[in-house]
Amino acid sequence: MPRGFWRAMPRGLRRPTREAVSAGHAPGLKVPCSELGALRGMDLAGPGIFPPVVRHLYVHVPFCVRRCSYCDFSIAVRKHVPGSEYVDAVLRELELLRDSPGWVNPGASPRAPKASGTHLPSPRAPKASGLETLYLGGGTPSLLPAPDLTRLLTSLREAFGSTPSFDAVEVTLEANPEDVTPESVRAWRGAGVNRVSLGAQSFNDRALQWMHRSHDAARIGAAVRALKDGGIANISLDLIFALPEELHRDWERDLEQAISLLPSHISLYGLTVEPRTPLDRWISRGATHLPADERYADEYLLAHRRLTADGYQFYEVSNAARDGLRSRHNSAYWTGRPYLGLGPAAHSFDGTTRRWNLSAWEAYRRAIAEGRSPVESEEALTPEQEKLERAYLGLRTSEGLSLSNVPTVHLSGWLSAGWVVEQRGRVRCTPEGWLRLDALVPKLFVAKELAT
Repeated sequence: MPRGFWRAMPRGLRRPTREAVSAGHAPGLKVPCSELGALRGMDLAGPGIFPPVVRHLYVHVPFCVRRCSYCDFSIAVRKHVPGSEYVDAVLRELELLRDSPGWVNPGASPRAPKASGTHLPSPRAPKASGLETLYLGGGTPSLLPAPDLTRLLTSLREAFGSTPSFDAVEVTLEANPEDVTPESVRAWRGAGVNRVSLGAQSFNDRALQWMHRSHDAARIGAAVRALKDGGIANISLDLIFALPEELHRDWERDLEQAISLLPSHISLYGLTVEPRTPLDRWISRGATHLPADERYADEYLLAHRRLTADGYQFYEVSNAARDGLRSRHNSAYWTGRPYLGLGPAAHSFDGTTRRWNLSAWEAYRRAIAEGRSPVESEEALTPEQEKLERAYLGLRTSEGLSLSNVPTVHLSGWLSAGWVVEQRGRVRCTPEGWLRLDALVPKLFVAKELAT
């Protein structure tokens, strides 16, 4: 698995996890999401590996007003967001990327400019109507000033030949509730945003304060109403479960309040301890404790029952949506499609190799200003990694794996335990199976029967 792969993925993709739940492991898996073969034979443009059709684009916006107690993401805490400088850097990265051998040689300088000395050589333009999804993750993308966000989205859509239809491209913005106002929603919608992932986390004010969140419970409902009134009805809510006992958080009540707001999508994250976070320090000195594994499992299963009863479909281990409203962008990761990442700590995958940028904003900004590639490192997948990732990707989603890929020595036991079901030639995890996913997948390889 590549070092730091999850450091700048969208919240719907990178989730806090627990080391183990009951007999298995926690539902959220820090597993690279790629699948070799999705890009075989792709027509590549120019001297570097820059595809003429980029269908899935991720942009990491690192800025936050404060760090949450559980967060180890790549962020830059700022009172004043350098929006214009940030957008300049991202667009310059794209210019360098489209013409630089740094895409295949991390740290390399771009080729010399044309004789005029004013522009880099222009690569072959991407094909029209290529972009399908654009995801602004963070950090807190909703902190970007409206003029800067508009310039960024307009430039990206133009660069990738976006379809003329305004909403044909799924454009997701991660937002904090306190940033959502009628004015901000109007600006976001005018810039092309048509989906918002809202960091609700809890409807318990004490829990929100403990998390170092800047909003209160009432602000979540106000934000959802403002989004819908402003024309953004495709809303996902993030919720964190398995909080410490001393917070007296009522998880079932949080679920009920989230459902009452009628979001199109809900993402669930189990609290885990990441190194060098405030939560890590609190636990180290005994100031707080994570709940027992049994309660972690109970809350996860309760969420499944309650959301399913209200019409949500779990299409991935931690994500549930109403009909037709799955996250198209995150689904691209989970099905192993190529993607391009821009910004500090952003990751890209071209079908064979995964690359990631410098994580710190200042290091990234400096590299771009000096005309250097911001790519920190890269990793080509081995055949063993490809098999492992295919298995994790399949079992973590509602698509499951082909029956032929599951060793018969394990299948009967998993079926009788209620961890998987077999339907139409595919094996799919149940919620109880998703809780044990980290334990189940390695057994496929121990048996050495996983189909290639």
